[in-house]
Amino acid sequence: MLTNYEINSSTLAIIPISKTVSKIIEEDDVITVNKNTTEIIDDSCKFFGSSYLGRHEGTKNLIGINYKAPIVIEETNDIIFFPTSSPRFDHCYWICLKKILKYKKEAGKTIIVFKNGYELPINISTGSLENQILRSTLLESVLRSRKI
Repeated sequence: MLTNYEINSSTLAIIPISKTVSKIIEEDDVITVNKNTTEIIDDSCKFFGSSYLGRHEGTKNLIGINYKAPIVIEETNDIIFFPTSSPRFDHCYWICLKKILKYKKEAGKTIIVFKNGYELPINISTGSLENQILRSTLLESVLRSRKI
């Protein structure tokens, strides 16, 4: 089990296992980290020169979203993650926007299908997931328009 992890271009999702342990799904690996999901998000933001609170404030200023806000982890590679619920909850997953291929509803759950074929079932409505994808895409669009 790792004690530190930085989100990178192969990270698909961060999944809580307990209050202090998370599972990282990468394109070719699954890693267990001895930190909660918010700590991993914060550490990764700090690795790239900000913090979770700083990135959250940035999202609020750019697109006016404060609750369940998507977060830019690293802007040059457009690494944007969004929470599946309030990050204050222990069951909050973090999903990488640009790694999603599609999603589907199946047996009362929403299944996210990533571009590498990995399927992740989540207890979230498809409407809520769509809203999070739209918010993240808006953030990505605003950032892209400012780079030009």
